[in-house]
Amino acid sequence: MNVLITAGPTREPLDPVRYLTNRSSGKMGYALASAFAEAGHQVLLISGPTKLDIPDGVDLIPVESAAEMFSAVEHHIGRMDTAVFAAAVADYRPASISEQKIKKHGDTLTLELVRNPDILGSARGKFSFTGVLVGFAAETENLETNAREKLHRKGCDLVIANDVSQPGIGFDSDRNQILLVYPAHSEPLLEDEKHHLAPRIVREIELLTAGA
Repeated sequence: MNVLITAGPTREPLDPVRYLTNRSSGKMGYALASAFAEAGHQVLLISGPTKLDIPDGVDLIPVESAAEMFSAVEHHIGRMDTAVFAAAVADYRPASISEQKIKKHGDTLTLELVRNPDILGSARGKFSFTGVLVGFAAETENLETNAREKLHRKGCDLVIANDVSQPGIGFDSDRNQILLVYPAHSEPLLEDEKHHLAPRIVREIELLTAGA
């Protein structure tokens, strides 16, 4: 099986020294890439900036911004059987990038932001992807409701949801507690190390692929 995985944060530049980003470490996406490779699958990992080592047997395309990740996914997704979008992609980017470092002027600074392209939302339509599509939902409230709405709106076969407001799991952590949200049901997984959860998720996706 050919698998595409996105992971990590994106960085949206403001000027030569500053950027907008988020707290994603990339650990869940990298754990999934490693688990897929260990299960014998061909894995392409498209990753924003992280401090993680490339998993054995995984091909890596490093990117910085959401636009770069969008382009990489668009170029490669057509030959994939499964696509897993674990990256925490910035929803917005600065409307303009200053060529010089922005200096302090006054007590406030107003930034104009514009929407980034929706990578997961483009899979079924713009990219014409017909394989198994898996999204992630990092939520702080109404976990299952928001994840299920995302699943239907973006044409996913599975959304992996986690509550990032809980201390000690999710962003910046080696542990996670997730909810597998399918079109007809949901299944919680007990809190565990991300590298232990990853093989379980891979098995679930293998079942989806076998039934596609």
